Amino acid sequence: MQTVYNHVLRLDLHTLQWTLVDNYGDIPGVRMGHTACLWQGSKLLVYGGENEHREYLSDVVIYDLATSHWTQPEIKGPIPKGRARHAAAVYDDKLFVVGGLAGMETYTLDEICYLDLKTWTWSRSWTFVARFDHSTWIWGGRIWVFGGLGPDMERTGELWSLDLKNSPAFKSVPAHSTPESTAERAGPSPRSHFGQHPSPQHVTGGSGSYTANSSSVQVRSSNLVAKPAAPGAMTSMKFVSGPNVPSPALGTHFYAYSSGALLDFVTLAGTIRPSECNLSALELGTQQWQRLAEGSEIFDPSYRWHYCAVNEEGTTAWLLGCAMEPSENGTASLEEYLSDVLAIDLREFGLLGSESTWEPSVESSRLPTSDTHPTSHMSSLGSDLASMFDQVPEASGSDFIITANNDDQIDDDDVSAASSATTTDVSQTPHFLNASDSTSIPIQVHKLILQARWPHFNRVYKSQMSEFHTKKMHIQEPYSVVRAFLYYLYTDSIDKHPEYCPDLREVAGLLVMSDVYDMPELRLHCVRRLSRELDVEHAAVVWERAGTAKEEWLRRRAANYCLTHWGRVVRTEGFRSLSRHSMMELCEVIDVDGRVIGGEELEVVGGLGGGKVGVGGSGSELARRRARAQRGHVADEVDDSEMQEDEGMELN
Repeated sequence: MQTVYNHVLRLDLHTLQWTLVDNYGDIPGVRMGHTACLWQGSKLLVYGGENEHREYLSDVVIYDLATSHWTQPEIKGPIPKGRARHAAAVYDDKLFVVGGLAGMETYTLDEICYLDLKTWTWSRSWTFVARFDHSTWIWGGRIWVFGGLGPDMERTGELWSLDLKNSPAFKSVPAHSTPESTAERAGPSPRSHFGQHPSPQHVTGGSGSYTANSSSVQVRSSNLVAKPAAPGAMTSMKFVSGPNVPSPALGTHFYAYSSGALLDFVTLAGTIRPSECNLSALELGTQQWQRLAEGSEIFDPSYRWHYCAVNEEGTTAWLLGCAMEPSENGTASLEEYLSDVLAIDLREFGLLGSESTWEPSVESSRLPTSDTHPTSHMSSLGSDLASMFDQVPEASGSDFIITANNDDQIDDDDVSAASSATTTDVSQTPHFLNASDSTSIPIQVHKLILQARWPHFNRVYKSQMSEFHTKKMHIQEPYSVVRAFLYYLYTDSIDKHPEYCPDLREVAGLLVMSDVYDMPELRLHCVRRLSRELDVEHAAVVWERAGTAKEEWLRRRAANYCLTHWGRVVRTEGFRSLSRHSMMELCEVIDVDGRVIGGEELEVVGGLGGGKVGVGGSGSELARRRARAQRGHVADEVDDSEMQEDEGMELN
């Protein structure tokens, strides 16, 4: 019999110390394979699982994180079948439950249902997708399902989603009815038999014993009564293959949602080589996979990871696992199962966080906040302010003028030098113009908005420098970039627009300005868009500007892209606009033994999609520290020395 616990363990992510939490109230019985969803910011909704007798549960218990107190609400409506290894998500004051394993003979559930958290009433069940050990999340008013195993134990690359926002069945409160057992709702099934409610019993779990709640154990059945299809638009897409599509059959995969994307942490296992590990992302809006980082940048091959968690903001991920320490017989030991913690800053890979990501279903009227407040996005007020941007004073009340260099004035050879000089003295020295300088047409703005949104402008204006008196400022950047920058101050948006940021050249210029003026939120927006829209025409320019802005991850990514598409990149205007120094530096990214492969030889290695490209440079510095999974003991720290990466380019 497998040992099952009902302990509550807490890992302090600062000290990396595990503690066993004393908890009170309606303490649930032992279980595994359950779900725990954050609710109202301070509570965990625990649903289902299976106990030590391999009986599936269908109860709901609530754990208050602040008081360590358990409560069990009074549930109404048709109780769904007990299950384990399912997935759950909270949306619109409802707990949605998808799939799982159930039944005496254990079969895969293909249903979805929800618990209304205002009335604590269960809905009916609908047919959706048959999965267990999968992941589910909410984005754009839809519930998404990916990963896991199907009824025949197959790993699949299918992505399913169901529209929740446009179906009355998901908006209305479930009709109140007396709770019924599954046995009362369905006749006997040829695939399984019905169990009985056991008497309350004592179950032990390490340091103490608790009485299992009698309502924790549910009747086990394999209800084969046909269910209607889930209401709302249902979609399914299967990713068969592609240069950036991870294979679900290789490695250990951890899926998480952040920033409008599904993240796939492909970690080491017996079925995969260290060179094949990576961090990939599926953009939900475009349905495109991309590789954010190679495994060598993140994972140490001497570790195995067993659990993944992402913070509520979607900006940090933690992998929990252990080192593969050889035992006396030469085999690797997994005794310290969750003794090591790997913290991954997702913002290093252009992920803004879930709160900063636009969703199609969001209807928000929040103010576009200053750059020090990272949670705003394009809003109704932002749209109103956009209508006042760069309009004549009579129409908009503008009271300040910004000028820039004409777009054709700056020589690309001087971009890096000019940006470096600007970075040095931008906070102290105003920009004075020579009589011979060719300036752009004036951009009409409002000094109140600039003071609230642009820290540099606020400092200059408060110090009553020349701009204060003349009500004019000149910025030594191209006109199109400066105009896009000012538009961002009004709207918090650098999305593609016919007039502002029409292509990546302007966004790359904004990245440099974000570094010059120390605006981290703008920087993150730029990195996100540049990394996701990187193309042949702009790859060289993005590489150069990323170097100027000291954005090393984006620079490595752009260099990788340039080398992979070298023949096309060198024929673009973007490449030809690079300074001689930048051209030489980009060419030297490949190691001394590198060579270009083309023609028939390229077809042999699988074309551009089949080659493996490695770009030199140091990996991101990630916190990798050890936490002993023992109460009261702080972990020893793992050596944080830099991981060495192979330099140069290798095409196999």
